[in-house]
Amino acid sequence: MNPYVLTALLSSLGLGTTLTFASSHWLLAWMGLEINTLAIIPLMAQHHHPRAVEATTKYFLTQAAAAAMILFASTTNAWLTGGWDMNDMSSPIASAMVIAALALKIGLAPMHFWMPEVLQGLDLLTGLILSTWQKLAPLALIVQTAQAIDPLLLTTLGLMSTLVGGWGGLNQTQLRKILAYSSIAHMGWMIIVLQYAPQLTLLALLMYIFMTSSAFLTLKASSSTKIGTLATIWSKSPILTTAAALVLLSLGGLPPLTGFMPKWLILQELAKQGLPLLATVMALAALLSLYFYLRLCYAMTLTISPHTSTFITPWRVQTTQFSFPLALSTVVALGLLPMAPAIVMLV
Repeated sequence: MNPYVLTALLSSLGLGTTLTFASSHWLLAWMGLEINTLAIIPLMAQHHHPRAVEATTKYFLTQAAAAAMILFASTTNAWLTGGWDMNDMSSPIASAMVIAALALKIGLAPMHFWMPEVLQGLDLLTGLILSTWQKLAPLALIVQTAQAIDPLLLTTLGLMSTLVGGWGGLNQTQLRKILAYSSIAHMGWMIIVLQYAPQLTLLALLMYIFMTSSAFLTLKASSSTKIGTLATIWSKSPILTTAAALVLLSLGGLPPLTGFMPKWLILQELAKQGLPLLATVMALAALLSLYFYLRLCYAMTLTISPHTSTFITPWRVQTTQFSFPLALSTVVALGLLPMAPAIVMLV
């Protein structure tokens, strides 16, 4: 892609998200979401592959439907309350429509069906943008309007997303689909604690962005898109393979890695709020996710090609890829747990 066009598209992505962050007016927030959607569509379709075009079409239709629902809900709210202010969501119908539309935007269960299919059709870097940056603006709107939304609805969305994200990834062999279900599960963890401690939602989002970035950049560096190819990357880069296995375990939430911190704090908060049963179900749902991360780690570190794989072992060639973002995100994804007390004090 032409670098000037790429710069314009990435700037528009940043502008759309910033506009939504800064707005307290529904029309401005809607405009930011639309700029975001329109800016990423050329990035998704840039390879002109039938799968990429199909993924782009699916993404556009779901995002357009969600944007139309947000516009309809905000118009209904303005009609009933006389204003477009986000903090004045006194209509339960409008607030339910808004959370449904925003759940569709970020792929919360049961509005998650587009997410694995779309992510599977994209290249890894565009998939990274879709899994991280594109979540920011809708999540900001959910955080702003959370107090007007029925707590039972938020809890149901969070619990369903965690269960679906764990259950859906069990039978997958495509790494992008596994990361899509991982994203759905992590969104569930963020939404479940939103009404009790919004700062923990932001902490979980930040940790999720670092861990997912590290996972996607590792797969990009090793050119892996299927579980089978993971068995061959040890010959290409043993250190990268070791770090990747640890990052996957961090995504699963195992101590002493960074991913344990948000899960631990969220379960602690749920127990404090007098919801031990919900905390237990969430912890058990995390085990489902942990199983498919362990599958990937097993394929990566405990299988020896070619006995278990029909894939060709790659040569160890000098990489030309820019490795600083991968190194930074990997360090953060693995080593922040000892700093948990300081981070808790900050949030």
